[in-house]
Amino acid sequence: MSRKESFIQEITQGYTFKGAAIDLGAAMLDKEGLPGAMIKLPLRTMNRHGLIAGATGSGKTKTLQILAEQLSAHGVPSLLMDIKGDLSGIAMPGTGNPKIEERHQHIGIPFTPTGSSVDFLSLSEEKGARLRATISEFGPVLFSRILGLNDTQSGVVSVIFKYCDDHNLPLLDLQDFKQTLQYLANEGKAAMEQEYGLISSTSVGAIMRKVIELEQQGAGTFFGERSFEVEDLCRTDSNGKGIVSVIRLTDIQDRPKLFSTFMLQLLAEIYSSFPEAGDVEKPKLAIFIDEAHLVFSEASKALLDQIEAIVKLIRSKGVGLYFVTQNPADIPEAVLSQLGLKIQHSLRAFTAKDRKAIKLAAENYPESAYYDVAQLITELGIGEAFVTALNEKGIPTPLAHTLLRAPQSRMDVLTEYEIDSILSRSPLVRKYSEEIDRESAHDILSRKVQASREAEMQEELRKQREAAERATARETTTTSRRTRQEKSTFEEIMDSTVTRQVGRTIARELARGLLGVLGLGGRRR
Repeated sequence: MSRKESFIQEITQGYTFKGAAIDLGAAMLDKEGLPGAMIKLPLRTMNRHGLIAGATGSGKTKTLQILAEQLSAHGVPSLLMDIKGDLSGIAMPGTGNPKIEERHQHIGIPFTPTGSSVDFLSLSEEKGARLRATISEFGPVLFSRILGLNDTQSGVVSVIFKYCDDHNLPLLDLQDFKQTLQYLANEGKAAMEQEYGLISSTSVGAIMRKVIELEQQGAGTFFGERSFEVEDLCRTDSNGKGIVSVIRLTDIQDRPKLFSTFMLQLLAEIYSSFPEAGDVEKPKLAIFIDEAHLVFSEASKALLDQIEAIVKLIRSKGVGLYFVTQNPADIPEAVLSQLGLKIQHSLRAFTAKDRKAIKLAAENYPESAYYDVAQLITELGIGEAFVTALNEKGIPTPLAHTLLRAPQSRMDVLTEYEIDSILSRSPLVRKYSEEIDRESAHDILSRKVQASREAEMQEELRKQREAAERATARETTTTSRRTRQEKSTFEEIMDSTVTRQVGRTIARELARGLLGVLGLGGRRR
């Protein structure tokens, strides 16, 4: 048996499955496509997660597009993170050209232009159904980890959540959390300490700074109502095709905190909401995280631990996660070890560091007698990749240099008119574009603070009024006392011996004068 025949036999045996599978492309040997050696991905193991890696321009996004549209054709819905803005074309049929026709001749399957049913979602001001979640839905542990708090500060957050639960204060958005934190650090401090213990002002300040940092990255638009129901990601259309939900994220590339916050909350919500599924014939949902390094680049160790735990456990819910990034080294090793499917596009070796990264990437793949992986990984053409997956028994398939099929949908973005047309028919836009502003912790505590301040003001006015009344009373008393003192002095003077003697002398002299006048008058007559 020739080397070529031996290779085709190995590929055929390794990629033949009993259940349904996706046709990904044809195996290549010595850079030649082999139509008889089809590379397939079994749907039974598509919930075992995966990696799509490769340098810029090597075809990662188109590979993502292929997987999403093929899953959709098999009735599996998916969620796509469209950070670069080039995935919207999956909604419309593609167009053939001579290069695509030639590629598919080498693969051995026809090219059939087909679009997928698509819904557009948004975290920010992009067009689409708005994705929101409340602070309460995050819970104290996840919220603390997103903020990157230490154990002491996380304890304060837990107390805040407990206080809000005990006093029926809905924590919906960041304003609610900030208002509660300020209230418990000031007006409600005494009651808080009596009921739950002392809260350090240093911890309060540190937490507030972290919240403001998150707020400055645009998280204020994400927290709130109406909360997104993750079950809406698991829909099929009238033809039984899985609906592709595309989250438009082109305006948050410079806000990794918001992106990682959203991703972690989404995964946590899916894990807590979806029932246990075990081993399934096909995934319930596939999630493709493009530019995955944004999730991990600024994540704290606690956050990475949380992501690792969710990646390990979410498989049992029938959900597959697919990370798309430039280099496998962008993904933490603990997460990378959980990925069953690996699709490696070309890597570039411009520096010694690049060569070391390529050697390390090559070691992540099964050994092959047919390829010098470390050498060939730098020579892969556009639309070519190394592929290894898990077969239906969970065993890695042989490593295959693969000529990938072309996407059946449009390999370009939609126009604004086309996007608006899709949105006008979307039930999710009508459901989630309504912003609900019900009474929450911010409103309740604001009223309580206002009432407390008014009560303090009234108390202050009462004290001032009483002080004025006391001052008036004191002045009246003083005046009365002075009057009495003056009257008493006069009486003492009038009653004194000297005064009486003076009075008698004056009276006598007056009498003498008067009698003298009268006497003179008598004598004249």
